[in-house]
Amino acid sequence: MEQPLLIASDVDGTLLDDQDKVGARTRAAITRVVASGTPFVLATGRPPRWIPWIAEEAGIDGHAVCCNGSVHYDIGKDRILGTHTIAPGVLEQVTERLRAAIPSVNFAVERIGERAEDPGIVAFLTEPGYTHPWDGERPRQNAPTPELTAQPCVKLLARSAELSSSEMAGIVRGLEEIDLNVTYSANYGLIEFSASGVTKATGLAHLAAEHGVAPERVLAFGDMPNDIEMLRWAGNGIAMGNAHDAVLEVADEVTASNNEDGIAEILERWF
Repeated sequence: MEQPLLIASDVDGTLLDDQDKVGARTRAAITRVVASGTPFVLATGRPPRWIPWIAEEAGIDGHAVCCNGSVHYDIGKDRILGTHTIAPGVLEQVTERLRAAIPSVNFAVERIGERAEDPGIVAFLTEPGYTHPWDGERPRQNAPTPELTAQPCVKLLARSAELSSSEMAGIVRGLEEIDLNVTYSANYGLIEFSASGVTKATGLAHLAAEHGVAPERVLAFGDMPNDIEMLRWAGNGIAMGNAHDAVLEVADEVTASNNEDGIAEILERWF
Protein backbone atom coordinates (compact mmCIF):
# COMPACT_ATOMS: atom_id res chain seq x y z
CA MET A 1 0.00 0.00 0.00
CA GLU A 2 1.11 3.55 -0.73
CA GLN A 3 1.26 5.95 2.20
CA PRO A 4 -2.33 6.22 3.44
CA LEU A 5 -4.18 9.50 3.02
CA LEU A 6 -6.72 8.77 5.75
CA ILE A 7 -6.49 6.51 8.79
CA ALA A 8 -9.46 5.15 10.73
CA SER A 9 -9.38 3.30 14.01
CA ASP A 10 -11.90 1.51 16.14
CA VAL A 11 -11.67 2.44 19.83
CA ASP A 12 -12.28 -0.43 22.25
CA GLY A 13 -9.90 -3.34 21.82
CA THR A 14 -8.04 -1.43 19.11
CA LEU A 15 -6.93 2.11 19.96
CA LEU A 16 -7.42 1.66 23.71
CA ASP A 17 -5.60 -1.02 25.65
CA ASP A 18 -7.31 -3.10 28.32
CA GLN A 19 -6.81 -0.28 30.85
CA ASP A 20 -8.61 2.21 28.56
CA LYS A 21 -5.33 3.94 27.72
CA VAL A 22 -3.55 4.76 24.46
CA GLY A 23 -0.04 3.32 24.59
CA ALA A 24 2.83 5.80 24.48
CA ARG A 25 4.19 4.32 21.25
CA THR A 26 0.77 4.49 19.60
CA ARG A 27 0.18 8.08 20.72
CA ALA A 28 3.59 9.09 19.36
CA ALA A 29 2.75 7.52 15.99
CA ILE A 30 -0.63 9.27 15.91
CA THR A 31 1.09 12.57 16.70
CA ARG A 32 3.29 12.12 13.62
CA VAL A 33 0.23 11.24 11.51
CA VAL A 34 -1.59 14.40 12.58
CA ALA A 35 1.54 16.52 12.07
CA SER A 36 1.73 15.24 8.48
CA GLY A 37 -1.77 16.54 7.78
CA THR A 38 -3.23 13.05 7.41
CA PRO A 39 -6.67 12.74 9.05
CA PHE A 40 -6.85 10.23 11.91
CA VAL A 41 -10.52 9.31 12.35
CA LEU A 42 -12.19 7.40 15.17
CA ALA A 43 -14.73 4.83 13.93
CA THR A 44 -16.62 3.40 16.86
CA GLY A 45 -19.86 1.99 18.17
CA ARG A 46 -19.65 4.52 20.99
CA PRO A 47 -21.90 7.60 21.00
CA PRO A 48 -20.34 11.08 20.64
CA ARG A 49 -20.64 11.86 24.35
CA TRP A 50 -18.03 9.16 25.07
CA ILE A 51 -15.56 10.50 22.51
CA PRO A 52 -13.91 13.69 23.91
CA TRP A 53 -11.81 11.99 26.60
CA ILE A 54 -10.66 9.35 24.11
CA ALA A 55 -9.68 12.03 21.62
CA GLU A 56 -7.71 13.80 24.33
CA GLU A 57 -6.01 10.54 25.30
CA ALA A 58 -5.01 9.96 21.66
CA GLY A 59 -4.07 13.59 20.98
CA ILE A 60 -6.56 14.20 18.15
CA ASP A 61 -9.37 16.69 17.54
CA GLY A 62 -10.65 15.78 14.08
CA HIS A 63 -13.70 13.74 13.15
CA ALA A 64 -15.35 10.59 14.46
CA VAL A 65 -17.76 8.10 12.94
CA CYS A 66 -19.93 7.15 15.92
CA CYS A 67 -22.73 4.69 16.69
CA ASN A 68 -21.47 2.24 14.05
CA GLY A 69 -21.76 4.76 11.22
CA SER A 70 -24.95 6.52 12.27
CA VAL A 71 -23.34 9.76 13.46
CA HIS A 72 -20.66 12.02 11.98
CA TYR A 73 -19.10 14.05 14.80
CA ASP A 74 -16.62 16.94 14.68
CA ILE A 75 -14.63 16.44 17.88
CA GLY A 76 -12.83 19.78 18.00
CA LYS A 77 -15.95 21.84 17.32
CA ASP A 78 -18.22 19.53 19.36
CA ARG A 79 -20.77 19.46 16.55
CA ILE A 80 -22.93 16.71 15.09
CA LEU A 81 -22.50 17.02 11.32
CA GLY A 82 -24.83 14.26 10.17
CA THR A 83 -27.00 11.39 11.37
CA HIS A 84 -28.85 8.31 10.10
CA THR A 85 -31.81 7.54 12.35
CA ILE A 86 -34.14 4.59 12.85
CA ALA A 87 -37.80 5.56 12.43
CA PRO A 88 -40.30 4.96 15.28
CA GLY A 89 -42.37 2.51 13.23
CA VAL A 90 -39.30 0.39 12.52
CA LEU A 91 -38.26 0.50 16.18
CA GLU A 92 -41.68 -0.70 17.27
CA GLN A 93 -41.71 -3.55 14.77
CA VAL A 94 -38.18 -4.73 15.56
CA THR A 95 -38.58 -4.65 19.34
CA GLU A 96 -41.83 -6.62 19.12
CA ARG A 97 -40.38 -9.28 16.82
CA LEU A 98 -37.17 -9.62 18.80
CA ARG A 99 -38.94 -9.92 22.14
CA ALA A 100 -41.05 -12.72 20.70
CA ALA A 101 -37.89 -14.51 19.56
CA ILE A 102 -35.82 -13.77 22.70
CA PRO A 103 -38.14 -13.38 25.72
CA SER A 104 -35.23 -12.39 28.01
CA VAL A 105 -34.32 -9.35 25.90
CA ASN A 106 -34.49 -5.71 27.05
CA PHE A 107 -33.89 -2.61 24.97
CA ALA A 108 -32.20 0.77 25.05
CA VAL A 109 -31.90 3.58 22.52
CA GLU A 110 -29.29 6.22 21.75
CA ARG A 111 -30.61 9.61 20.70
CA ILE A 112 -28.64 12.60 19.51
CA GLY A 113 -28.85 16.38 19.55
CA GLU A 114 -26.61 19.03 18.02
CA ARG A 115 -23.66 18.35 20.33
CA ALA A 116 -22.13 15.38 22.13
CA GLU A 117 -23.82 16.46 25.36
CA ASP A 118 -27.13 18.14 24.53
CA PRO A 119 -29.14 19.16 27.63
CA GLY A 120 -32.34 19.11 25.59
CA ILE A 121 -31.99 15.40 24.73
CA VAL A 122 -32.24 12.30 26.89
CA ALA A 123 -29.37 10.59 25.12
CA PHE A 124 -29.61 7.09 26.61
CA LEU A 125 -33.08 5.75 27.33
CA THR A 126 -33.57 2.21 28.65
CA GLU A 127 -36.29 -0.20 29.64
CA PRO A 128 -36.36 -0.76 33.44
CA GLY A 129 -34.92 -4.28 33.07
CA TYR A 130 -32.06 -3.30 30.77
CA THR A 131 -28.52 -3.84 32.06
CA HIS A 132 -25.25 -2.95 30.34
CA PRO A 133 -22.50 -5.60 30.62
CA TRP A 134 -20.22 -2.73 31.72
CA ASP A 135 -22.76 -0.70 33.73
CA GLY A 136 -21.58 1.91 36.19
CA GLU A 137 -21.09 5.58 35.53
CA ARG A 138 -23.06 5.61 32.27
CA PRO A 139 -25.93 8.13 32.47
CA ARG A 140 -29.32 6.62 31.74
CA GLN A 141 -33.05 7.13 32.17
CA ASN A 142 -35.64 4.36 32.38
CA ALA A 143 -38.85 4.44 30.38
CA PRO A 144 -41.49 1.97 29.14
CA THR A 145 -40.95 0.45 25.71
CA PRO A 146 -43.55 2.64 23.93
CA GLU A 147 -41.58 5.70 25.00
CA LEU A 148 -38.33 4.18 23.70
CA THR A 149 -39.85 3.58 20.28
CA ALA A 150 -41.82 6.84 20.03
CA GLN A 151 -38.97 8.94 18.61
CA PRO A 152 -36.18 8.34 16.07
CA CYS A 153 -32.86 7.10 17.43
CA VAL A 154 -29.37 6.60 16.04
CA LYS A 155 -28.87 3.20 17.68
CA LEU A 156 -31.07 0.50 19.19
CA LEU A 157 -29.42 -1.82 21.71
CA ALA A 158 -30.77 -5.23 22.73
CA ARG A 159 -29.43 -7.03 25.80
CA SER A 160 -29.95 -10.54 27.16
CA ALA A 161 -27.97 -11.93 30.06
CA GLU A 162 -28.91 -15.46 28.94
CA LEU A 163 -27.26 -15.46 25.50
CA SER A 164 -24.01 -14.39 23.88
CA SER A 165 -23.95 -11.56 21.39
CA SER A 166 -23.17 -13.96 18.53
CA GLU A 167 -26.13 -16.15 19.50
CA MET A 168 -28.43 -13.13 19.59
CA ALA A 169 -27.16 -11.86 16.23
CA GLY A 170 -27.74 -15.31 14.72
CA ILE A 171 -31.34 -15.31 15.92
CA VAL A 172 -31.97 -11.84 14.52
CA ARG A 173 -30.49 -12.71 11.13
CA GLY A 174 -32.85 -15.65 10.95
CA LEU A 175 -35.91 -13.45 11.39
CA GLU A 176 -37.82 -11.93 8.50
CA GLU A 177 -38.67 -8.23 8.16
CA ILE A 178 -35.88 -6.94 10.39
CA ASP A 179 -34.97 -4.00 8.17
CA LEU A 180 -31.97 -2.82 10.21
CA ASN A 181 -28.25 -3.49 10.28
CA VAL A 182 -27.30 -5.69 13.23
CA THR A 183 -23.84 -6.15 14.69
CA TYR A 184 -21.96 -6.40 17.97
CA SER A 185 -18.77 -5.04 19.49
CA ALA A 186 -18.51 -7.34 22.54
CA ASN A 187 -19.75 -10.87 23.16
CA TYR A 188 -21.61 -10.12 26.39
CA GLY A 189 -25.19 -10.60 25.25
CA LEU A 190 -25.47 -7.18 23.63
CA ILE A 191 -26.30 -6.49 19.99
CA GLU A 192 -26.55 -3.12 18.27
CA PHE A 193 -28.85 -1.97 15.47
CA SER A 194 -28.41 0.93 13.08
CA ALA A 195 -30.54 2.05 10.13
CA SER A 196 -30.64 -0.32 7.18
CA GLY A 197 -27.38 -0.24 5.24
CA VAL A 198 -25.59 1.92 7.79
CA THR A 199 -22.22 0.62 9.00
CA LYS A 200 -18.83 2.00 9.95
CA ALA A 201 -17.91 1.49 6.29
CA THR A 202 -20.68 3.76 4.99
CA GLY A 203 -19.84 6.42 7.58
CA LEU A 204 -16.15 6.26 6.76
CA ALA A 205 -16.82 6.27 3.01
CA HIS A 206 -18.77 9.51 3.37
CA LEU A 207 -15.98 11.09 5.38
CA ALA A 208 -13.29 9.90 2.96
CA ALA A 209 -15.24 11.36 0.04
CA GLU A 210 -15.40 14.71 1.82
CA HIS A 211 -11.60 14.62 2.06
CA GLY A 212 -11.24 13.51 -1.56
CA VAL A 213 -9.62 10.21 -0.52
CA ALA A 214 -10.26 7.02 -2.48
CA PRO A 215 -10.88 3.77 -0.54
CA GLU A 216 -7.57 2.28 -1.65
CA ARG A 217 -5.70 5.04 0.20
CA VAL A 218 -7.56 4.41 3.48
CA LEU A 219 -5.96 2.41 6.31
CA ALA A 220 -8.39 1.02 8.91
CA PHE A 221 -7.93 -0.85 12.20
CA GLY A 222 -10.48 -2.98 14.06
CA ASP A 223 -11.09 -6.02 16.24
CA MET A 224 -14.79 -6.94 16.40
CA PRO A 225 -17.64 -7.85 14.00
CA ASN A 226 -18.86 -4.24 13.84
CA ASP A 227 -15.52 -3.48 12.11
CA ILE A 228 -15.83 -6.08 9.36
CA GLU A 229 -17.48 -3.90 6.71
CA MET A 230 -14.99 -1.10 7.37
CA LEU A 231 -11.97 -3.39 7.03
CA ARG A 232 -13.35 -4.85 3.81
CA TRP A 233 -14.00 -1.38 2.37
CA ALA A 234 -10.64 0.16 3.24
CA GLY A 235 -7.66 -0.27 0.94
CA ASN A 236 -5.80 -1.89 3.84
CA GLY A 237 -7.92 -3.38 6.60
CA ILE A 238 -5.87 -4.30 9.67
CA ALA A 239 -7.07 -6.71 12.36
CA MET A 240 -5.61 -6.42 15.83
CA GLY A 241 -3.87 -9.48 17.23
CA ASN A 242 -6.68 -9.77 19.77
CA ALA A 243 -9.41 -9.60 17.09
CA HIS A 244 -12.49 -11.78 16.80
CA ASP A 245 -12.04 -14.76 14.44
CA ALA A 246 -14.51 -13.28 11.94
CA VAL A 247 -12.40 -10.11 11.75
CA LEU A 248 -9.17 -12.05 11.31
CA GLU A 249 -10.73 -13.85 8.33
CA VAL A 250 -11.52 -10.66 6.38
CA ALA A 251 -8.47 -8.53 7.26
CA ASP A 252 -5.71 -7.81 4.76
CA GLU A 253 -3.19 -8.06 7.57
CA VAL A 254 -2.94 -8.80 11.30
CA THR A 255 -0.90 -6.62 13.65
CA ALA A 256 -0.02 -6.92 17.32
CA SER A 257 -2.72 -6.66 19.98
CA ASN A 258 -4.21 -3.50 21.46
CA ASN A 259 -2.00 -4.05 24.52
CA GLU A 260 1.13 -4.23 22.35
CA ASP A 261 0.76 -1.00 20.32
CA GLY A 262 -0.48 -2.86 17.26
CA ILE A 263 -1.58 0.39 15.61
CA ALA A 264 1.88 1.91 15.99
CA GLU A 265 3.48 -1.21 14.50
CA ILE A 266 1.68 -0.46 11.23
CA LEU A 267 1.79 3.35 11.25
CA GLU A 268 5.56 3.39 11.73
CA ARG A 269 5.96 2.14 8.15
CA TRP A 270 5.02 5.60 6.86
CA PHE A 271 5.09 8.03 9.78
